[in-house]
Amino acid sequence: MEMYDLISYLVNSFEQIGIKYFITGSIASIFYGEPRFTNDIDVVADIDKKHIKPLLTCFPPDEFYLSEDAVLDAILHNYQFNIIHPASGLKIDVMICKRDDFDISRFARIKKINPVEYVSLNCTSPEDIIIMKMRYYKEGNSEKHIRDIISILKISGEVIDKNYIENWVDKFELMDIWEEIISRFKSL
Repeated sequence: MEMYDLISYLVNSFEQIGIKYFITGSIASIFYGEPRFTNDIDVVADIDKKHIKPLLTCFPPDEFYLSEDAVLDAILHNYQFNIIHPASGLKIDVMICKRDDFDISRFARIKKINPVEYVSLNCTSPEDIIIMKMRYYKEGNSEKHIRDIISILKISGEVIDKNYIENWVDKFELMDIWEEIISRFKSL
């Protein structure tokens, strides 16, 4: 199974079950910026206990690794769980929607993306990718997040709503990181 096959399978499964979702992380960064290697799919999903059995049916144990206990634990603690496709080595990181102001905003700003001919999916907005990558950078100082942000600004900068970003940058106390990114971007 290739990456886009797994994305298509995930999207079809979530839509069949009725799970609200959006793709985020590196895959979403690639849609708005420059391609780079990744072997995981990050998705934010509004999953409840009622979705557990249908999820286990859609991702059967002979083809996927999906722990029922991990799904339940993620729901109860507002965390994440993984779905692994061992044959390909691909992984899906499913982050449970927190239903806070930011997640509500991200769901309201979903973009419909058609990355390849046979796949149509819900994707987070480029602004929300930038905000999350700044938050991740603040936690761990990984330069890949800065590179992804600059790539998005370079490729999709003319459609970026900087006022929206700066609103959340202020709320999440990320202004020093945002200013550094803008400075690096302008020096390219």
